[in-house]
Amino acid sequence: MTTTPAPAAAKADPPPRRSVLRDTAFLRLWAGTTASGLATWALPFVLGLAVLHRDLSAAGLGLVLAARTAGFLAAVAVGGVLADRHSRRVVVLWSALAAAIAAPLLAAGLGRSLVLMTAAATLAGAGQGACRPAFQALTAEIVDPERRQQANAAMTMAVRGSTLAGPALTALLAALLDVWTLLLGIGLLWLVAALVPGKGAAPNPPAEPAPRAGFRDEFLEGIREARRHPWFLAGLAALVAVITLGYSATSVALPLISRDRYDTGWVLAAAMTAYTMGALGGALVIARRRPRSPGWAAFAGLAAYGVAPLSLMLPVPPVVVVAAYAVAGIGIELFNVPWFTATQREVAPDKLARVSSLDFLVSYGLAPVGLALIAPAIDLFGVTAVLAACSAACFLVPAGAALVPTTRHFARTAPATTE
Repeated sequence: MTTTPAPAAAKADPPPRRSVLRDTAFLRLWAGTTASGLATWALPFVLGLAVLHRDLSAAGLGLVLAARTAGFLAAVAVGGVLADRHSRRVVVLWSALAAAIAAPLLAAGLGRSLVLMTAAATLAGAGQGACRPAFQALTAEIVDPERRQQANAAMTMAVRGSTLAGPALTALLAALLDVWTLLLGIGLLWLVAALVPGKGAAPNPPAEPAPRAGFRDEFLEGIREARRHPWFLAGLAALVAVITLGYSATSVALPLISRDRYDTGWVLAAAMTAYTMGALGGALVIARRRPRSPGWAAFAGLAAYGVAPLSLMLPVPPVVVVAAYAVAGIGIELFNVPWFTATQREVAPDKLARVSSLDFLVSYGLAPVGLALIAPAIDLFGVTAVLAACSAACFLVPAGAALVPTTRHFARTAPATTE
């Protein structure tokens, strides 16, 4: 007599993973990042109002903004080392508090002391720079790997939304409040950035702590970690080309072409708005999609920025220029979100902030260089030739970077596939 074996119990499906947007710890981090973004984008607008009210000269505005950029570049590398050496949450706290303290100092110097305003702007930039790599590393601590792409998309949407909301909200408040009060409001936003984010995961301390290396050695260790990842170096090279050449060329040429070819300022405003709206749309798309070859898809998105300078060099209707900027915005986030996610996944956790600081250092540091070189190049070779060269660089350099080994998946080894 035989018995029929009982059917094996079916494996229970794992419970659905909760959306990162319902995670309190992430929402606190997102709120802090959003507040810092609003404060960052509102400050130049508020200082511009100070020029209109004759509390600050145009030359003074340039000096103050240059001081803020210098502070950022000086602090971003320091912040990366500190965020790997100490608690990322503590680095966010103190760097955002430094930026918060700078706001009333700017207000105190308004119309009285350009020296004080310059020093305060340097402090504000340093606070902003030090917190960037810490925020990036804190995201990896708070969010599990499966949800990081969604989290990074939400973060970049906060940044892009700030570029629209920061100046717009400031313009509305300027009808009711003076510049001094608006500067204090920026300080309050930095306080939110300092105090609202929660703690990340506590790292496992080594059994026998090694002697602490010097600051320079730790920074060089971060560079060595970056060099271990060919896809990261290739992506950084592509970013250099697009930011230094493409972004800088369009920043200089778009106002000129809006004035000279179309005889209106609305093309400038519409193109920049379309770029930001496109970036928001791109972040929404990549939050839900997982391309089979994420690295190659990301480089294709980055190369799409080339349509922006291409549209400016051709005698096309204004709507084509606006559409090209929307495409460029979509593409830039199709690159950024997988890029941040891969960095958080592939880089050693104890070196993540330092490697992220290299990314920010290159991205922000080379933009002023490009802006300084593009205008003389346009005077020498003409706007069409410069735009053509920059557009070609935007298309070709990411394509070349995609040929580097490990770039297809933004990983040193291809992910395992499951049937």
